[in-house]
Amino acid sequence: MAVDLKAVRQDLYEAVNGDWIAQAKIPADKPATGGFNDLVDEIEETLMADLDQMEKKMPTDAKLAEAVKLYTLTKDFARREKEGTTPLKARLGELENLQNYQDVQEHLVNWVLEGDASPVSFDVDADMKNATVNALFAGAPGLILPDKTYYAKANSQGPQLLALWKQMVLKLLVKLGYQDAKAKELIEKAVAFDALIVPHVKSSEETADYSKMYNPQSFADFVAHTDQLDLGQVITTLVGTKPSQIIVTEPAYYEALNDILTGHFAEFKAWLVVNRVTGEAGFLSDDFRILAGEYGRALSGNKEAPNQQKYAYRLTNGIFSQVVGGYYAHKYFGAEAKADVEHMVHQMITVYEERLQKNDWLSLATRQKAITKLEHLGVQVGYPDKIPVIYDQLKVDPAKPLLENLVGMSKVVAKDQFAHFGKPVDRMKWEMSPATVNAYFHPFKNIIVFPAAVLQAPFYSLKQSSSQNYGGIGAVIAHEISHAFDNNGSLFDEYGNLNNWWTKEDAAHFKQLAQAMIDEFDGLPFAGQKVNGKLTVSENIADAGGLSCALSAAKKEADFDTQAFFINWARIWRTKARKEYQQLLLSIDVHAPQKLRANVQVKNLADFYEAFDIQPGDPMYLAPEKRVNIW
Repeated sequence: MAVDLKAVRQDLYEAVNGDWIAQAKIPADKPATGGFNDLVDEIEETLMADLDQMEKKMPTDAKLAEAVKLYTLTKDFARREKEGTTPLKARLGELENLQNYQDVQEHLVNWVLEGDASPVSFDVDADMKNATVNALFAGAPGLILPDKTYYAKANSQGPQLLALWKQMVLKLLVKLGYQDAKAKELIEKAVAFDALIVPHVKSSEETADYSKMYNPQSFADFVAHTDQLDLGQVITTLVGTKPSQIIVTEPAYYEALNDILTGHFAEFKAWLVVNRVTGEAGFLSDDFRILAGEYGRALSGNKEAPNQQKYAYRLTNGIFSQVVGGYYAHKYFGAEAKADVEHMVHQMITVYEERLQKNDWLSLATRQKAITKLEHLGVQVGYPDKIPVIYDQLKVDPAKPLLENLVGMSKVVAKDQFAHFGKPVDRMKWEMSPATVNAYFHPFKNIIVFPAAVLQAPFYSLKQSSSQNYGGIGAVIAHEISHAFDNNGSLFDEYGNLNNWWTKEDAAHFKQLAQAMIDEFDGLPFAGQKVNGKLTVSENIADAGGLSCALSAAKKEADFDTQAFFINWARIWRTKARKEYQQLLLSIDVHAPQKLRANVQVKNLADFYEAFDIQPGDPMYLAPEKRVNIW
């Protein structure tokens, strides 16, 4: 693809994507279009058509057949219209009858298993300091607004969003049969309880620092955080034993938990009711589904709710993600492509190793540890070797309402998760469906995963040149490898343990380089707001390392084309998004805006200047002393 060189000197992203942006239309039920979103849309259309066909002739695979049954049940809106509000009202009755925290105690385990609102949140994952064994983590409940920064007086969006949320909840409660005055009382009390939580939980920026997640507490110390509830009974019921420790990710919240609960039972009860309504009303009739999505659409700027078929597909895919994803990968992702991408991954690891060996700012001891970590890096491409056995336990009962089925399956999944406490970590277990357009690095397992769905054009294609592929999927691959050495990943060793393997001097120097990356992005204007360099630093370090290493790998190919490499890098980030959605991401997303990911990182590489004859005075020019290069 040829681009105007003068236009590139002004703005690489616009030069490559400007014509597309001018023509692109954002679907009414989406916050954005382009790049990743286009691939998601294509996969959705493909799998919806396939599921429709499977309804006519059920698949022989038992797990996939259950997914089809859920898809069919979810699409039956006529039935849900007849069932009315009965499925949810039965569950609300349980909450309305609560008189005190002793009553709450009787239900708390169930609420955790069902994924309901709860004052305590538990999870099982690899112990951050003994990554071969699964540990119990404790977190805080979610907030009404997207992030605690929205509650600050200086944030003008917070009050507007809260007002929209209240309007939606009022309509939902009245539609469920609550009197107007009672509904308003419930809302105000729920908001009051939310306000008690806000000061004690982390912002997205604070959560982005993984090292602050690890706050182990003894069983005795943890259960002593409140005398209003018996947390010990909840934990031992969930995991079947008394753990020696619980890893607390939100220590300030648990320090405040007793004060949050004491004397605020009415507010807490209202918070439970409102959360159950907002969380489950969408599983009733279509009117409820559309109404329950109003607040979410206000956050994203979406004009419409997804149609009934998309809704059914997304819900089905959410429950049976590995089953639907496995079907997609085996049918649409070829062995030739899998082998080619695996080759690229290992080639990129080799490039990274060469760079570490030649690194001029790390000491020999730290370099050797970094290479050891790289040698232990697990690689998963396309799809897992096997579908987790939990999917054999997920059964859909067409005789029961959708909501009842979903609650039941949530409990099955949660019980299975808690059953893994204290057992060896399955390093090969996928956290993402093969049909997901994304990739990830897991710091606790030291693995990189590339689902089949992302391994297609413009990221990757056997029909694209090697330079285009390296500028696309190559940079994505190296990005995930770089996460092993970003400001968070660098804290974990080759086994995924939170373990400082850096010399004091090397760590100090890396901190300076990370600060330079923070400074490069911090305060950049976008969508009427500014980028938070600290929130996005991990992803920006990974982008920089990914792009640089992919460029080195691309240069080894006989058909290397520098311009094609950078043009496809800019193309994979093309997006057109609603302003509301862009502003939401600026507050909560650890990634920088896609246009800036495309434009800022290339300025750090000398090859970019040579490829497009970028000169001082050009908007895309950055003085050499300001360029940030870490890996």
